Amino acid sequence: MNSNHSDGPVLPAGCARPGPMSQKLFDRMSRFVYEQVGIKLPGSKRVMLEARLQKRLRVLGMASYDQYVDYLFTEKGFDEELRNFIDVVTTNTTEFFREPRHFDYLTATLLPGWTADAVRLRAQRPLRVWSAGCSIGMEPYTLAMVLRDYQERTPGFSFSILATDISSRALQQAVRAVYDEERVHNVPDQFRKRYLLRSRDRSRRLVRIGPELRSAVRFERLNFMDPFSFSEPMDIIFCRNVIIYFDKPTQEGLFSRFCQCLRPGGHLFIGHSESLTGMALPLEQVAPTVYRRTR
Repeated sequence: MNSNHSDGPVLPAGCARPGPMSQKLFDRMSRFVYEQVGIKLPGSKRVMLEARLQKRLRVLGMASYDQYVDYLFTEKGFDEELRNFIDVVTTNTTEFFREPRHFDYLTATLLPGWTADAVRLRAQRPLRVWSAGCSIGMEPYTLAMVLRDYQERTPGFSFSILATDISSRALQQAVRAVYDEERVHNVPDQFRKRYLLRSRDRSRRLVRIGPELRSAVRFERLNFMDPFSFSEPMDIIFCRNVIIYFDKPTQEGLFSRFCQCLRPGGHLFIGHSESLTGMALPLEQVAPTVYRRTR
């Protein structure tokens, strides 16, 4: 649904803010968020939720959080507003070359090992990579830079990248691939020159990912709480700084499903603040927050 859709008159600028959200209503919405997307909203997030929902109330011409929830829980509201609501409650924090040691491991260890195995087994096929929880696209485009650079130096190497997120708004920005110039400060100079396009109007201070990389990434919307599978298993899964919003049982269940989608010998990368400790998973650690699927 287009976020500009309105079922009522837009409240004029400067109109009174809605009253505080009751604890009962917050609890109801918290349960709904957990059921829909697996995210736990502790009581400390109530003020955040109020602030983020105010824009949706203005767009829909609603005067209270109760009115919004009553609409959301109707069949029409569920169909038309749920994606906007999910965009409100999800957080899209990301940057290019975030946690750079992962990309160092990819370049120095994983990719040479992959190439050696392909030569030994005489099996030339694309390396399949999944950026799970890709936000506005900075992670998959970072992967595309690293993999394209390796491809240019390695005859016969090819790859495909799938990038998914639950937020329709984030995916729209990822596909557009336009970012503020200040957001690319972590991109190495040689990659900036090769893969980034600067706006002709330099005063706008915008850059866009070049078409070579945009065509290398396929974006799709995916809710981790829905069933998912792939026609062929993945060789690499990046799911970083995503599970911190889930409780422990949801985390373990999600990583178990990731393992089912990961080829034996394939690699899983998680965020440096995350841990798989205590989870019964067919994974062995090969580097900090890097795991390999056991055979």
